[in-house]
Amino acid sequence: MALPPSSATEATTIEDSSKTGSTFKMHSKDGHFHRQKSTFRAFITPSNVPNCPFPAEKNRYVLYINLTCPWAHRANILRFFKHLEPFIQLVTMDGELGPEGWFFSGRDGTDPQDPLYGYSKCKELYLHADPEYDARYTVPFLWDKKTETIVNNESSEIIRMLENAFDEFLPEAEREKTKGEGGLYPMHLREKIDEMNEWVYEKINNGVYKTGFAATQEAYESHVIPLFEALDRVEKHLSEEDHHPFLFGQYITEADVRLYTTLIRFDAAYFTLFKCNVRMIRDERYYPRLHRWLRNLYWNHEEFRTTTHFEQFKKGYVKAIQREVVPVGPIPHILPLDTLS
Repeated sequence: MALPPSSATEATTIEDSSKTGSTFKMHSKDGHFHRQKSTFRAFITPSNVPNCPFPAEKNRYVLYINLTCPWAHRANILRFFKHLEPFIQLVTMDGELGPEGWFFSGRDGTDPQDPLYGYSKCKELYLHADPEYDARYTVPFLWDKKTETIVNNESSEIIRMLENAFDEFLPEAEREKTKGEGGLYPMHLREKIDEMNEWVYEKINNGVYKTGFAATQEAYESHVIPLFEALDRVEKHLSEEDHHPFLFGQYITEADVRLYTTLIRFDAAYFTLFKCNVRMIRDERYYPRLHRWLRNLYWNHEEFRTTTHFEQFKKGYVKAIQREVVPVGPIPHILPLDTLS
């Protein structure tokens, strides 16, 4: 796929998009969106791991999310998928990005304030953990009530922790070790899952943001084309042996979770609001397998469907790009299961 050459001039100065001086300024001086690196990178481990500062314990940790963010959605799905609701508290912020970042409001079923300290902003929790913190205040993150700090704010690492760190509290049949090849990150698929995660993150998960927040024509075109080439690649992947109905066969893996939270937002938000408008996922002239995969996860798996809030993430993205009008469509947000072929 190619577009005519752009007349835009590529800038040469690159700055961290997280330190541009404005919550709403998502691009750097070069016109590109550069995602900041997560700062808190400790790990929760099973309680029998020696000398670990963050051992798995019941009711010690809190998962902070909102309903707009796809990175937070990953963690929310895993908490539900692994049946960790009795052990890990969930706190939900408003999905609208305010002048100082994410905040509490009580709207649409979210928490009215932080239940631990009474804070009204995500910012206050970050500064509680580290008074010198000076980057974006992101979700998701895991909070430790015992040491009163953020354990980790990198979604890919959070979902790895949720996959198995708390398995000792679950029935034997629900533990990853027991599931074997049916686990979320099974040993025999780890190399393939890691390889797929890498290019899906770069071209699709982060690709929609790099496309949507591009501030120059050159920046936009340099990301939107690779985005759709990557979607074409997933479509081809799903046509191959042992790559259906899920990305790696008969069982859901973390690769499915990581891709789902971007693609369930695609037609309803990214296509219009982020200008990812070459094709919709529901366009079965191009994506019959990808569309089937998405609907299968949404309609047949409660963990995916009940954590998906179309109106909330549409409203959230409208505010993120500093607009007021929320698109009505597409209608329906996702096509019904009975159209599966």
